[in-house]
Amino acid sequence: MIIVLKKGVTEEEIEHVVEKIKGLGLAVHISKGQERTIIGAIGDESVLAATPLEALPGVESVMPILKPYKLVSREFKSEDTVLDISGVKIGGKAVQVIAGPCSVEGRDILLETAREVKNGGATLLRGGAFKPRTSPYSFQGLGEEGLKYLAEARKQTGLPIVTELMDPRDTELLCEYADVIQIGARNMQNFRLLTDVGDCDKPVLLKRGLSATIKEFLMSAEYIASRGNKQIILCERGIRTFETSTRNTLDLSSVPVLKEETHLPVFVDPSHAVGRWELVGALSKASVAVGADGLMIEVHNDPENALCDGVQSLKPDKFSELMAVLKKVAEAVGRTL
Repeated sequence: MIIVLKKGVTEEEIEHVVEKIKGLGLAVHISKGQERTIIGAIGDESVLAATPLEALPGVESVMPILKPYKLVSREFKSEDTVLDISGVKIGGKAVQVIAGPCSVEGRDILLETAREVKNGGATLLRGGAFKPRTSPYSFQGLGEEGLKYLAEARKQTGLPIVTELMDPRDTELLCEYADVIQIGARNMQNFRLLTDVGDCDKPVLLKRGLSATIKEFLMSAEYIASRGNKQIILCERGIRTFETSTRNTLDLSSVPVLKEETHLPVFVDPSHAVGRWELVGALSKASVAVGADGLMIEVHNDPENALCDGVQSLKPDKFSELMAVLKKVAEAVGRTL
């Protein structure tokens, strides 16, 4: 249920409405926009039937949220959510780019790549310290050692770091190091993990699952938001179809659909979507053109010898060339880069 408050409502009136809702056993979520303050009452809405909330001071109207996802829906918040991550605004007019290697392979190679993507125009650095791999014999990441290298790269370049959380037992450790916690496609419906990051005061980049519908994707985001953490970035990274010419099929239509359904920022990961570096540029341009708020691009200074996903990684010079083109695309659709 959404309780829309009048323009100019006082803090005392807001608190009175909040106390009333909590007294009915419902969770309260407040969204303050430029024009209106909205209070979401989440839980068994049938208990509100006998409570005339419209009569409370400061209340303008009361309406149900029809979508199964409540807090992340446009019904709950019509304005776009803009996150501020160490000065990087995500979800605003500027298209942001997260770049870096798939996994942290060593200190020197990470620091070199971090400097290269910084020079190329990236605004955040990616790198996996813990890596989910299809084969148990593949490189699994450096763990906490990798997190320390990422922290050093952040100190040298100023780039906030994005890294993946795979196990609830590592939540506290990642919260100590990361600026943004990534939940990968294989864990999109790991509800214990979603609950854990929902309890953290850290932005979360949530990737769409391999076979997840838009509704399922947003319901996973709702798990995080329902715990109080509304700092969520959605990331389309391709879905599994019958097509075998690319690693996955990039669902570009998901970007405008998500922008219509939710107030959360939407990113695209073209690298994991197609698995071929020579296709990343075209899909990056298409993603910006269709309305993505940001991109997540894999960059490696020696992809031939990369321990993870070298075939889909751009070399630094190719990344810089792509960024110059993306700037023009962004300008053409009224954005900046």
